[in-house]
Amino acid sequence: MSAELIDGIVAALLAGLAGAVIFSLLGLVSGTDETATLAPLTLAVVLLGVPPAGVLTFFIAGAAAKHMTHAVPTTLLGIPGDTMAIALMEEANSLRRLGVPHIALRKMVSAAVLAALIAVPVSVLAASALATIADDLKSVVPYLFPVIAIAIAFLSKGRWASVIALVPLTAMITGLNSFVTAETGKGLAISFFVGLAVGPMIVDLVGLSSPLTRAGLLRDRRPTFWLAPETDSGGGSGGTRASKNPLKVLSRSEATTTATAATVTSLTFVVSPLAMAILVGDIVGSRVKHAYQRLTRVISVRNGVTDSTYLAETLIPLVAVGLPLSPIAAGAAAPLFNAPPVFTVGGDGVELENLHTLLSPMQFLVYALMGVLIAALIAYPLTVTYARRAAVFVARRLSHEAVVGAFAGLVLVVAMYEGGFYGVVVMLTVGLVGGVLNKVIGMHVGVQCMAYYVSVLSVPVLLG
Repeated sequence: MSAELIDGIVAALLAGLAGAVIFSLLGLVSGTDETATLAPLTLAVVLLGVPPAGVLTFFIAGAAAKHMTHAVPTTLLGIPGDTMAIALMEEANSLRRLGVPHIALRKMVSAAVLAALIAVPVSVLAASALATIADDLKSVVPYLFPVIAIAIAFLSKGRWASVIALVPLTAMITGLNSFVTAETGKGLAISFFVGLAVGPMIVDLVGLSSPLTRAGLLRDRRPTFWLAPETDSGGGSGGTRASKNPLKVLSRSEATTTATAATVTSLTFVVSPLAMAILVGDIVGSRVKHAYQRLTRVISVRNGVTDSTYLAETLIPLVAVGLPLSPIAAGAAAPLFNAPPVFTVGGDGVELENLHTLLSPMQFLVYALMGVLIAALIAYPLTVTYARRAAVFVARRLSHEAVVGAFAGLVLVVAMYEGGFYGVVVMLTVGLVGGVLNKVIGMHVGVQCMAYYVSVLSVPVLLG
């Protein structure tokens, strides 16, 4: 075994462990958006010089862990654990009213483990097949990116409004980058990306200085949370051995349906995970007549699909072409593609250099599976054993504002690192504009990041 291979495995284990622990805990905090958390921390890992194997494993472990522990606030508190959990709220609330939130929790987490283990090999296999036409894809990328950006925008909540907003947003990004390049001699990338990633957060923070906005945030009492009691069958400290095994939590029909849905959705990489989870859940639910069985099967399938599509939208573009051709690749997973000066998607005479060129398909398979397994070993027992106690601690002791402030500080440091004063100005500008577009017309972060890539990869060619 070569020293390089040993170094890669050690880096993957350590980084995967860090990602699993960090995002297992973040998943317990309701409302923590994946892009606003995964992207900045992954970017920090890249810029710290962690080897490629460690970078990939950190991201995969973090994404998989968060899609497990986000089930805790979703099922026990009735609050979406993150953006992906929005698709699960109807079933989660119904099962909580039936008095079985612990059953919903265990089935969500088990389905996430099963779907992630299926998604990685299926996605890498699909990407390897797609890689046979990678050269053709790269030659048409300047013309393909605007088409993909329009498609992703139309599939967002904003529909045609998002499509229309692509034009001025791309023009603004192009103009800002040209101005900064003229002033400093180099363009910016990280500041644009993190600004867009945390845009809604920036809008909320800036809104605190407005009397109109601040008046709507005032509260005359502390929020009240209702939690179901701990039970042995709910995976508490007295849980049975079967409850600790995700393969025994799902019924045969639930496991079969979840595995089938995960396999099919792992072949897609353009439709957003949230939209795919809603669509597949509706299809599955329409085929089950018994109310309780329909609820448990739909919530299992939907959580599995959010995980499988999330991983597929990361791995297929990354392994096949190394360009962010999906909403997740352009959003939360963007640092895996573009994190100058370490990773770059190329353009303007610069060669593409990122995980696509640094890892082979077999390495992607091995390290991604390591990430999923590490996340399962950390997040699954944490969730089924300490879910209620963790939810109580989060609700009573952990300030959501503190989490927001921590990530705001991280974004500020990253922008200063790349461009100094100009980096901060760019980050605030695109963050405010992007955040308003997100909140007002439903133009999500993945669409906005596609505007950045169109500006960098397509505009110079189309105008040249």
